[in-house]
Amino acid sequence: MSVAAQSIRPNIDHWEARVDLAAAFRWTVRCNLHEAVANHFSLAVSDDGQKFLMNPNGRHFSRIRASDLLLLDAADPSTMDQPNAPDPTAWDLHGALHRRVPQARCVMHVHSRYATVLASLADSSMPPIDQNTMRFYGKIAVDDGYDGMGLGEEAERVAKLMRANPDKTVLVMGNHGVMVFAPTVAYAFDEMYYFERSCETLITAYMAGKPLRIASHEVAEKTARQWREYPGVGDLHFAELKAILDDEGSDYRR
Repeated sequence: MSVAAQSIRPNIDHWEARVDLAAAFRWTVRCNLHEAVANHFSLAVSDDGQKFLMNPNGRHFSRIRASDLLLLDAADPSTMDQPNAPDPTAWDLHGALHRRVPQARCVMHVHSRYATVLASLADSSMPPIDQNTMRFYGKIAVDDGYDGMGLGEEAERVAKLMRANPDKTVLVMGNHGVMVFAPTVAYAFDEMYYFERSCETLITAYMAGKPLRIASHEVAEKTARQWREYPGVGDLHFAELKAILDDEGSDYRR
């Protein structure tokens, strides 16, 4: 980390968590996984998960700084009455997840191109056709009950689905997009990045119109386990992404 980056440490709670989340927003843009000023990331900062950070309403990912992030309480019904109220669909969806779903520590939701194509297919499963798709073998839940833009009952339904699938780290949201769940920002970003790459490979393979080379259950399960056990997965990748931003003099840490 540069000297300049080290010196920017204002007296704001959960600062390092804010820095990580801000870096994730910046790199989501660079990887072209964002969509206008839509989509939201959230990060639980309390033991019970109900207090969480989230991006402010209407701010483009490329401009989000650590100090811009909202600190919200999923149990506070007055949140939407406050001057800096979050996007209503994001509040309903992420609030429900942080109230109901223990594995919802870091939640990243995007409408990235290839994941959304997968979510638009009648069969949104991911066959194990390469090393990256095998990373997600047995880790994907598919929601086929889309009923609107994540408000009210829709948000509670999604939270109920993920609470019933505590072993899943990816939710393919039929007719909508994708959501990833992880214990840290670094792991969530790495998961989102590799899932989009996996979707790109799969959709491109479908476009070829040739039979898929699908790995056996045994090989796919073994490879998924090797991904889980591989040392530093996510952390090394994300540390380098922050280092690149720091070398460039990015203001994401402000």
